[in-house]
Amino acid sequence: MATPQVNKVSKLTGHRDCVYALEQGDLPKRIFSGAGDGMVVAWELDKPEEGERIAQLPNSIYALHHIKKSNYLVVGHNYDGIHLLDWRYQKELASLQLTTSAIFNIQSFANLLLVATGEGMVFVIDTDTWLIKKKILASEKSARSIAVNVRLGEMAVGFSDYTIKVFGLDDFQLKYEFRAHSNSIFALRYMPGCDLLMSGSRDARLKVWDATHQYHLVEEIAAHVYAINDIVFSPDGQYFATASMDKSIKVWNANQMKLIKVIDKARHAGHGTSVNKLLWTSYNNQLLSASDDRTISVWDIQF
Repeated sequence: MATPQVNKVSKLTGHRDCVYALEQGDLPKRIFSGAGDGMVVAWELDKPEEGERIAQLPNSIYALHHIKKSNYLVVGHNYDGIHLLDWRYQKELASLQLTTSAIFNIQSFANLLLVATGEGMVFVIDTDTWLIKKKILASEKSARSIAVNVRLGEMAVGFSDYTIKVFGLDDFQLKYEFRAHSNSIFALRYMPGCDLLMSGSRDARLKVWDATHQYHLVEEIAAHVYAINDIVFSPDGQYFATASMDKSIKVWNANQMKLIKVIDKARHAGHGTSVNKLLWTSYNNQLLSASDDRTISVWDIQF
């Protein structure tokens, strides 16, 4: 199994606090970031030194979501709610107060937004009317991560009560519930092209669940030393990367579930603090990593 070549091509700077959110824009080269400083910044990877601040909010931002149909950006504003931005004109179109807690993740399905919050609630919001369609209170602990499988018609949610709960997308009723880890579940992703769910936890373990067999456990890996904060797949779905509180990024072969590269400070001038978020773009196959060190690193990965 060939080892990929990794080079750090740029470092995006300008945030004044930990960077928690990365989101793909309307073009492969365009991405958005959100941080503890309340700033939302737009970047173009062919001009990485020219980030543009498009919003400034009073509280930290853990979650961003780009709506492809409208090319608008949804910002999860901690201790407040969500804001709908026309980022091109730096204009707020709508806002919705949801919570006095944190907003950890935002996903979408059809014309619905799915918002996970620190009070254990998942809000279902109609993007056409900007009204709350449903509130799902499934735990007394935080809802940390959401993954959507349109083919199965299911939404998986990872909670800080160590469980994964799976809901139907047609009625948002609970279908499955199981204790998945020994600590909070920070990352969930359905693997591209198949019905396997991947989870990463504060317990530093990576697990794979078969959604076609009532989420039976099929793989478990001691992947990191400390918490796994995020999981992303390469554009071709052949590889995935994990980000950790242990300051490293690890690149894996998705078919074999084998580790093939470690990106860290010692070997690649990586981050010296927790790696919070990843984004694997189709722009030159570049992988982006956001960290507590207030920067975003851009990695060129050649297989």
